[in-house]
Amino acid sequence: MDKIRKYGLIGYPLTYSFSPSYFAVKFEEKGIIDAEYISYPLERIEGIKGLIDSGILGFNVTIPYKEQIIPYLDELSDAARTVGAVNTVQVVDGKLIGYNTDVYGLENSLYRLLDRAYVDKALILGTGGASKACQYVLDQMGIEYKLVSRNSKYLTYDQLDTEILADHKLIVNTTPLGTSPNVDKCPDIPYKSFGASHFAFDLVYNPEKSLFLTRAEKRGAAIMNGLSMLYDQADESWKIWNRIS
Repeated sequence: MDKIRKYGLIGYPLTYSFSPSYFAVKFEEKGIIDAEYISYPLERIEGIKGLIDSGILGFNVTIPYKEQIIPYLDELSDAARTVGAVNTVQVVDGKLIGYNTDVYGLENSLYRLLDRAYVDKALILGTGGASKACQYVLDQMGIEYKLVSRNSKYLTYDQLDTEILADHKLIVNTTPLGTSPNVDKCPDIPYKSFGASHFAFDLVYNPEKSLFLTRAEKRGAAIMNGLSMLYDQADESWKIWNRIS
């Protein structure tokens, strides 16, 4: 058999992650027997050097290294440079090339959610790394947005009212609020102002339907969680590693 192609995921502590199980199923379904995908919990980002020396061909990057990995890279895609975060690295002849496939997965998911509906304004809940990816995607889609945060330099949660919600039909939650086991949490927004013309997207995918999505759906909004985004970003990573156009 040909030499095993090595891929994996770096982060810490990696107690649970989507990617290893996803790629295990993918390899089995596709009959791929010359590749493996392994979790590499690195306590320090400096451990990346040993991983590269091991002959790995590509890897995904998760918390807390999506930004810390950048100084170790030789090249960045436009999306990764603009967002300031990398979740996929391709190794080519010792050269490390960084990509952000989260933006690909998110854009695909939002197009599915909107399903050709016209939306010109959105609210992004949160201002962290996931929010930056969302900002990039909405810029690409030509959708204006406002950031909502507890920080007073942005639109604050207590400033949200019926008028603002009526003017912003797409609401994207990029915060971790509502993630299992804290399923009784959700962003503090006026859910009573949602209606049938609204679209709610939550990057949270565990539980399948967060409290944010449940409350939006009860008011008639179309909803989607972050699972399809994860599938798409993982598939895009695989294409990058294998140079599939």
